Amino acid sequence: MTRWTADDIPDLTGRRALVTGASSGLGLVTAAELARHGADVLVAVRDRVKGASALAHIESAAGGSGSARLLDLDLADLASVRAAAAEVSASPLHLLVNNAGVMAIPRRETADGFEMQLGTNHLGHMALTLLLLPALAAGGGARTPSRVVTVSSGAHRMGRIDLDDLMGERSYSPWKAYGQSKLANLLFAFELQHRLDTSGLPVGSYAAHPGYAATNLQAVGPQMEGSGWKERMMELANKVLAQPAEMGALPQLYAATAPGVPAGSYIGPDGAFEQRGHPRLVGTAPQARDLITGELLWAASEDLVGVRFDDVVAAIPR
Repeated sequence: MTRWTADDIPDLTGRRALVTGASSGLGLVTAAELARHGADVLVAVRDRVKGASALAHIESAAGGSGSARLLDLDLADLASVRAAAAEVSASPLHLLVNNAGVMAIPRRETADGFEMQLGTNHLGHMALTLLLLPALAAGGGARTPSRVVTVSSGAHRMGRIDLDDLMGERSYSPWKAYGQSKLANLLFAFELQHRLDTSGLPVGSYAAHPGYAATNLQAVGPQMEGSGWKERMMELANKVLAQPAEMGALPQLYAATAPGVPAGSYIGPDGAFEQRGHPRLVGTAPQARDLITGELLWAASEDLVGVRFDDVVAAIPR
């Protein structure tokens, strides 16, 4: 069987895409490949200096096929999320890749008082997605629905949703909080698809994970801890065990662009233990398919971000 690569991405001319965390790692690769295949890409970044460097790389990779421009977005600040969504919503949107994330960091809080990993990885992306639903609905059609791709991780398997202590105020572990946030990503993606099915909007929800990919994500936690030995261990593991970011980005690119992928799918690498390889449909831990937990997390998250799916959908012209 032929293995899918970025060269198999179809022509995306006329398609408008937004990629979060696009200044480095998987997000940078994703944005560059979408632009290379003709998409107009919104490169969502927190840091304008890093963003400018990323934009130059993406434009070079695109070679005139697509286009790219920077979008200011801090997922750890709901005011920034609302401002970015308002700017984007002026035109139809065909693809949203919820890629940005933080991993296993010491406990910090977002501008809105959320635990940083849950706030960035899940709540910021949920707010952004709901606010962009009108633009996504405008970009979708019955035959070619718009797509939302939410990037999770194999670490969701160690995750548990603690509805009594979502923010880790009573008990906090960097890896426990990361696992919870990545499980939340999957619960969100699947519950979103359920609600999209009910609403009839021409939008599909997908999830993907990169396996073990070498990016700067692994070093941030040790750097924040001031642990030089942990940082060196992460660097060594990236060199010895991880696959390149170009391979790690394939599952989310496949979920975003491959024809015929069923909405609600979860895509990961096809290699041993899903750590590396080419994209395919993969399974989840049982807790990622827990409908009751998904509904409870959704309700709690709507309260926290102050955006409700039903209200957004009711305001979309039909």
